[in-house]
Amino acid sequence: MQVNLHIRRSSSSPSRLVFVIFFLLMAILYFVLNFLPKGYSLETPVRVEDTELASVKLPPLDEHRETIPSGKSLSDLLGAHGFTAAQIHRMGEDVKPAYDLARIKAGQELRLYSFQDGTVVALEYDIDRMRILRIERQGQAYRARIQQRVSELRVSLVWGVIEDFPIKALARQGETAPLAILLEEIFAWDVDFRTEIQPGDSFRILFEKKFIEGEFSGYGVILAAEFVNRGESFQAYRFTYPDTGKTDYFTYQGASLRKAFLKSPLKSPRITSRFSSSRLHPVWRTYRPHYGVDYGAPVGTHVYATGDGVVTFAGWSGASGRMLRIKHSKGYETMYLHLRRFAPGIKKGVRVTGKQYIAQVGASGAVSGPHLDYRIRHHGKYINPLAARFEPVEPLVPEFLADFQKQADFYRVSIDAPWFAFQAFTGARVFTSPILRAD
Repeated sequence: MQVNLHIRRSSSSPSRLVFVIFFLLMAILYFVLNFLPKGYSLETPVRVEDTELASVKLPPLDEHRETIPSGKSLSDLLGAHGFTAAQIHRMGEDVKPAYDLARIKAGQELRLYSFQDGTVVALEYDIDRMRILRIERQGQAYRARIQQRVSELRVSLVWGVIEDFPIKALARQGETAPLAILLEEIFAWDVDFRTEIQPGDSFRILFEKKFIEGEFSGYGVILAAEFVNRGESFQAYRFTYPDTGKTDYFTYQGASLRKAFLKSPLKSPRITSRFSSSRLHPVWRTYRPHYGVDYGAPVGTHVYATGDGVVTFAGWSGASGRMLRIKHSKGYETMYLHLRRFAPGIKKGVRVTGKQYIAQVGASGAVSGPHLDYRIRHHGKYINPLAARFEPVEPLVPEFLADFQKQADFYRVSIDAPWFAFQAFTGARVFTSPILRAD
């Protein structure tokens, strides 16, 4: 007799177990959601004392600012705020890896942060315009770090019509004198901004503005500009050579804005006497030729070389007083008469460059008052400095003309678009009211 045992495994047992587990989990979740107090946390309970401590806030810090005076050390300044000699020494040693406190400079700002009882817990020192030294007190030790201010460069556009002076015209647009100076330096070879400006002259300037932590801190460079003087338009576009890094301003055709000579040897000239074949001399009281242009200016006003050259004479020359003579290329020679003194290093044989400071206005020789007599000779013949027109120097390298004009086209669109929009909406051709500035 054979007995066969057949064992059958039920498939219903696992499903029942899963169902039971699911049911228990749902019951627990229901209990938690409906019967536990609201706001109860399943995490570690928080004691009332902890909550009260967490709500306690440190008292606000008082800020004290002062500019570091000349002749004062950090020890002098901190000693006045309760620091002992030992604490000051400890601070210097702790901070030295980040910054040597012996290098603090007069004129920089120092800020101290303290509790109301006068205990200083932090200091800040302006290393320069972009860096701040932050020192924090930690028990008996000090921790220091150098923070960088957030800087930003924005491109802006301004234009307007001159009623009196470019500086005043820009001031009406919300800009300051340094921008006017940058504009004058670009067009200094074509326009004398003190003697040739007329009401109705206009300008358009595309330029950079610098901001530090959102506050205006100064001007960058002028990218492009147009100046209309007596109906004649002068345009300038900035270009940096990619191979040498040298930067200059050019016309759209690639001619340099720089000429052989500046329009004036002074930055603030006032013409008192012009080039003439017959002029009544103010001292000798006789009529004689005056082969230069007299610029009235206070004694000590800086005189600048109008072009590159070599000093051929620096000394006293009779009625001309203290005089400088500079030899230039292509047969040109400039002379500067009635000087007070020469700039350091200026003597015979020294090479100078255009816009270089060479002397000071004086009243030496046969004169009735302080002024500069400026003269130009070409191959030995005197020419009128105010009427002379000189050729550009160092035109744009031809191989970069295409790249330059592509960049200049972008600048032209940036300048022209707001101008055309203004004309389209107003129908105006000229205007003196405040103009859109694209910040």
